Amino acid sequence: MNLIQIGRFSRVTRLSVKALRRYADEGLLVPAHIDASSGYRYYTYEQARDAELIRVLRSLDVPLSDIQRALQATDRQSFLTILSEHELRIQSELAHQQRMLGFLRQLINNEGVLMPYDISIKQTPAHFAAVVRADATAATMADTVGAGFAAAAAAIQASGAAFAGPPFFSMATPPDDEPAEIEVGFPVATAFTDRDGVIGVEVPAMVVAAAIHRGPYDQAGPVYQAIEAWIQAHGHAGVGAPREVYLNSPGDTTNPEDYLTEIQFPISTPA
Repeated sequence: MNLIQIGRFSRVTRLSVKALRRYADEGLLVPAHIDASSGYRYYTYEQARDAELIRVLRSLDVPLSDIQRALQATDRQSFLTILSEHELRIQSELAHQQRMLGFLRQLINNEGVLMPYDISIKQTPAHFAAVVRADATAATMADTVGAGFAAAAAAIQASGAAFAGPPFFSMATPPDDEPAEIEVGFPVATAFTDRDGVIGVEVPAMVVAAAIHRGPYDQAGPVYQAIEAWIQAHGHAGVGAPREVYLNSPGDTTNPEDYLTEIQFPISTPA
């Protein structure tokens, strides 16, 4: 076996020694031989092909888990399927970036003027709910929310309980690099018994200031601002965390511009 040390292999593959060590730890590119006494790592020239695949796939931001699947693919079609999955992710991210650029232009054109919304006071009835509480950062929010809804829905179905309304999301403190607690869940027809990390709660009746946001979820910021300003202007006070109620979902429409979300701010009314 023609072995070469890690430093030379690094030059051959244009992957840093640090990256090679990381890929070895991840099980992506394990050295062909590690000297027991010195700990020196050795590779073969045959491994340079996998190293090149890893380098190119990482340049495309393919997740390490998918790179491992690609390296383990036993046929060309399996490899191409993984590439197609990543291409769809890239297209989705590009569409998201384009939407946000358009939203940014809209904010700039408004020059700080709050967008108009039809804000009203309504009373939400008391109801039972099955909820998941979890910590999320800004970076992990989407995945955490999606996993929470999936867990709640699965637990409700497994329990035989009946869904009694659209899903909701709430957080008291916006997250950043530090995690914040979020709550996601579904109303249910009867009291829900805790199971599989999903908690049964009874949500009290509330008076809320509410408005409908039509569009992508990450463009709801102006609605929050408008409701907060309306609450202050009308002499009310906020008494709890805002709640988003999803009146439809990506399963109902493929166009994020058609998403309908009711934003609810619990309030106390003036005496």
